[in-house]
Amino acid sequence: MAKLKLGNPLTGDRPPVFTVRFLVALVAIALGIAWIFYYYFGARTGLDGKEHGLGFIRDLANWNYLIGFVLFFLGLIVAAHPSTPLGRGRGVVTGMLGCFVLGLLWICVYYIWSNNGIEHIWVFNDLGQKNLLVGIGFMAVGFAYATRWE
Repeated sequence: MAKLKLGNPLTGDRPPVFTVRFLVALVAIALGIAWIFYYYFGARTGLDGKEHGLGFIRDLANWNYLIGFVLFFLGLIVAAHPSTPLGRGRGVVTGMLGCFVLGLLWICVYYIWSNNGIEHIWVFNDLGQKNLLVGIGFMAVGFAYATRWE
């Protein structure tokens, strides 16, 4: 498999930043975050017991978190390709370490607050034990970046 030539940064001969793959990755990440926030703040049954938002999203219940996080993680994995800024050079290390740290923080926050106070943290309160899967998912995406590290 041929490697992508990075060019000489001193002469300005660099690959483009906004490739189609990178734009798809950004859209998937934004869509995943938006899906989770819309479900949490707009579509799920509120504390008042009333139903809000779109019915089909509300009917999916906790599957909305799976859809949102899969879109988010898929966007991050697509961004690990060498044709994107996160898939080459320092971006690989940034993406890898960022995902590892976010996964570790997600799991630590869940364990620290699980006995008392987890009901006050957005999204964490709905996921329960599935918070561990989210943290492990961040770490798995970090390993996807690690395979690109040279």
